[in-house]
Amino acid sequence: VAFTEGFQEVADRIWVARYEWLDVNVTAVGGDRGLLVVDTHASARAARAVVADLRRLGAGEVVAVVNTHEHFDHTFGNGELRAAYGDELPIHAHETAAERTVPAGERIKALYDAEPDDPHREEVQETEVVAADTTFSSAVALDLGDRMVELVHPGRGHTAGDLVVRVPDADVLLAGDLVEESALRHGVPGFGEDCYPFDWPLSLDVVLALTTPGSVVVPGHGAPVDRDFVEEQRNAIGAVAETIRDLAARGVPVGQALELAEWPYPREELAAAVRRGYEQLPRSQKRLPLV
Repeated sequence: VAFTEGFQEVADRIWVARYEWLDVNVTAVGGDRGLLVVDTHASARAARAVVADLRRLGAGEVVAVVNTHEHFDHTFGNGELRAAYGDELPIHAHETAAERTVPAGERIKALYDAEPDDPHREEVQETEVVAADTTFSSAVALDLGDRMVELVHPGRGHTAGDLVVRVPDADVLLAGDLVEESALRHGVPGFGEDCYPFDWPLSLDVVLALTTPGSVVVPGHGAPVDRDFVEEQRNAIGAVAETIRDLAARGVPVGQALELAEWPYPREELAAAVRRGYEQLPRSQKRLPLV
């Protein structure tokens, strides 16, 4: 995995910094009015390095922040960005993500609490969780002066509050964790305890409709990708969803589902996807197993 120092330009006045911890991306979008920063890293301490990198970039002051969803690795730097750029700095997110940021943060702190040897435990624990204060339900446009930036909630997928950021004049789309490239996860999408496996492929259909064959797509983790990569991942996530649906319809118990099917991703990465899928299916699509 190639990590570079600071922000690298991927399109006109769009810079991505890829950080080694969690292979997470922070993106800066430049306009006449200043910088829009998308995602803020996984702790206050880590975000101080982000602020230092932004200042080295020298492309202007930060005028707004966006969180692509509520998970700690995308939101725990919010407070540090406010400390650096002013308490009035607006932080944008989908309304569901904003509502869930503090509870999700408390959950991750509890998980780190149980890992005394984790080198990042202390910095996660000491971070004050700051939720977005400027929210929307389906789509909103932000004015950076000489360019407009669109925030779109394409539907549920990695979480209930996913958003993507589209910069039309540069043909760039920031996909958050709806798209996964990172070698740290072997390119496997993050099917966590708050994912929506049946909604996810449909949400990626909306994402694909916002791109062109020449689009640069920046995932939440890992290297930028193209539209073809997103399409392939959408189809693999769709295969996971259809396999879950088929197993449930045939009456296969949830505890046996992983072992009794072929999957596009390693089984150990899909336990939560299967469990969540079975929970989310209506009763009419499940056949009770014969006892």
